[in-house]
Amino acid sequence: MIIHKVKVYPSKRDCPKKKQLAWKIAEIASDNAKLNKDSVEMVINRIIDNASVAIASLNRKPVISSREMALKHPRKNGAMLFGVNSNLKYDCEWVAWSNGTAVRELDFHDTFLAADYSHPGDNIPPLLSVAQQKKRSGVDLLRGIITAYEVQVNLVKGICLHKHKVDHIAHLGPSVAAGIGSMLKLNTETIYQAIQQALHTTVSTRQSRKGEISSWKAFAPAHAGKLAIEAVDRVMRGEGAPSPIYEGEDSVIARILDGKKALYKVPLPKKGETKKAILETYTKEYSAEYQSQALIDLAKKLKKRIRNLNQIKKIDIFTSHHTHYVIGTGANDPQKMDPNASRETLDHSIMYIFAVALEDGDWHHIKSYTKARASKKSTIKIWQSIKTHEDKKWTKKYHDPNPKRKSFGAKVVVTLNNGKKITDSLERADAHPYGARPFRRDNYINKFLTLTRGILEKKESDRFIKVVQKLKKLKPGQLGKLNLVVKKSKLKKNLKKAIF
Repeated sequence: MIIHKVKVYPSKRDCPKKKQLAWKIAEIASDNAKLNKDSVEMVINRIIDNASVAIASLNRKPVISSREMALKHPRKNGAMLFGVNSNLKYDCEWVAWSNGTAVRELDFHDTFLAADYSHPGDNIPPLLSVAQQKKRSGVDLLRGIITAYEVQVNLVKGICLHKHKVDHIAHLGPSVAAGIGSMLKLNTETIYQAIQQALHTTVSTRQSRKGEISSWKAFAPAHAGKLAIEAVDRVMRGEGAPSPIYEGEDSVIARILDGKKALYKVPLPKKGETKKAILETYTKEYSAEYQSQALIDLAKKLKKRIRNLNQIKKIDIFTSHHTHYVIGTGANDPQKMDPNASRETLDHSIMYIFAVALEDGDWHHIKSYTKARASKKSTIKIWQSIKTHEDKKWTKKYHDPNPKRKSFGAKVVVTLNNGKKITDSLERADAHPYGARPFRRDNYINKFLTLTRGILEKKESDRFIKVVQKLKKLKPGQLGKLNLVVKKSKLKKNLKKAIF
């Protein structure tokens, strides 16, 4: 790996193209490096993971709306919509929009946390849609996804967006553009321009994840993927992009991030080096924000130690800066304590999540978020007793550069009415690659079967699991086999009239 120093250059000082971060990313996207065997297997795991949560969310409101929009853009030789007959094709950018929304809606796919946040699985829907429309092979798709993960993971390691309240999709636009470029075997110059254009158009505020969180949280990464596809299309026609997008005097760094005196350090593999960043990412066992995963496991364990939950006086959670200020009481969002809050808000409230997991000793992607569940008096009592605190020790663990030591957990102190304190801690979720029981292929398949039961017919489910594990052998034009179809009668519709 090479650590690239990224800083702003005034207009009177030239920043040579080959020293720019976008060019460095484009170089590794176009280098045709040998594919790592473990990375290939992990891509297959994540395609299964994405399919699980996408099919489970097909009839949720944001997904229905996105699907209705995509259905208005048919294309004879296009891409395929999750759930819809595979003989019907649609413009790839609209398929990326709808399928990306389906993948993101339940907040239940993979994650990578470092200087910033990310859900690298968001790269897969736009790449798959382009691959289907352009009739690429399984190997092409693998190469593109591995590149996209490499780019997003390393941008997340080096550049913090959250500090400036910029949404994390600003790293997704460039990673999707790089992945598409790699998959389509585009030259370095074309990918370079596409990365810049994708970043320029995907910078947005974090209000989508603040306060009363709306359905845009699900739409946001799908929108970034759609814009990245359009960016690649534009530059393939010979057009340029705002440049240099990272280092320029009025660039994203200069005007939106740390400013003209900023210095970022972004790691990237050497040109030709095998890409393995996907192996540093981790999926979710539970449908909730990733930093709650270990706390759900911890709540389940604490339930066995507390005989009577009615005797709880208060609960203090000592955790990292990010957990406290994003999903904890440090966010100062009253909505995170409100039984009438949206699902999108509740899955970003560690107070709610911990209270429910402690009471139920379990977590369910639907049942744990119902209005009845959130309004339960005993839950509200525990919920309102919870307070989070930043502990610098946990913040340090959160930012540890060694993936084996990096931690997203917490210490919990439960104080009972009689003054007795029950304390426990957990460094990382059990399903984490370095947790108590890391997710393996069987776990991904079981998650798929659990989430799609009652939606997919067994024959279709079995077919998909069989074909996805042979991804490397799929020939050009065969990637349509990765689509999943449900009975038309099972797909709900949004009948409201709109523009399309």
